[in-house]
Amino acid sequence: MDDLNEKAARRRKISHAVEIAILIILFICFIFPFILVIINVFKTKADITTNPLALIGEHGFTLENFPEAMRKMNFWRSFANSACITIFSTIFTILLASMTAFVIVRNKWKACGALFGLMIASMVIPFQVLMVPLVSLYGGVLDILNHRATLIFMHVGFSLSMATFMFHGAIFTNVPIALEEAATIDGCTRWQTYWKIVFPLLKPTIATVAIIDAMAFWNDYLLPSLVLAKKELYTIPIATQVFYGTYSTDIGLVMAALLLAMLPILILYMFLQRYIVEGVTSGAVK
Repeated sequence: MDDLNEKAARRRKISHAVEIAILIILFICFIFPFILVIINVFKTKADITTNPLALIGEHGFTLENFPEAMRKMNFWRSFANSACITIFSTIFTILLASMTAFVIVRNKWKACGALFGLMIASMVIPFQVLMVPLVSLYGGVLDILNHRATLIFMHVGFSLSMATFMFHGAIFTNVPIALEEAATIDGCTRWQTYWKIVFPLLKPTIATVAIIDAMAFWNDYLLPSLVLAKKELYTIPIATQVFYGTYSTDIGLVMAALLLAMLPILILYMFLQRYIVEGVTSGAVK
């Protein structure tokens, strides 16, 4: 009997070791591109071309890629554009989605159910199907392209369905209606109940929606490239295209630009990561 237990324990240890080894290999595969960016951002173009896997190039350690990349892509102007569009799009998405979900959950109207069903159905429509008529309408008919407000409006529209779906699950499972009834008895209006009772209880979901949407807005290239044609309105993903030439590409400057573009989102994720798992699972179980 003892031998059987020892064999079972040995098999469990071997199985656990194999799982850890597989996870480590997968982690290295996923993190390798980022490590490659970190290594090459401090090299000259010649060193990157010669040996991109070397930790230090033949010409040594250099920081010249950063100021040169910032100058060529007009980094601070592009950063301000990206920050403005990302912040306002994320805030409007969170507010509108949470309000919409609150109305849908707490009202049993058929119109609410139909609206929620349409929002869920719209999530399966690819953006590529809509981009040509979208640009034709906003550019050819309404003539409101080349404005940050237009891009913010589009970002909010495309992200609202997913955010509403997440807030719907969170309100349905994590916000007891008894709290709202108690607030109503104490004299709170519907608006005050939402702001003082419901919205503060949605912090994990708010953090999850914020990091998911902020990453999407910050890194988006296709939609801004269709809406923003003026250089003074370029976001960081569009501005990085200045480094890609017809016959050659300065890889060092590209790496520097990519690292500069990643830092704000990485910092935001570090602050909000403890809410991510809680927010994703908050509406998963009834």
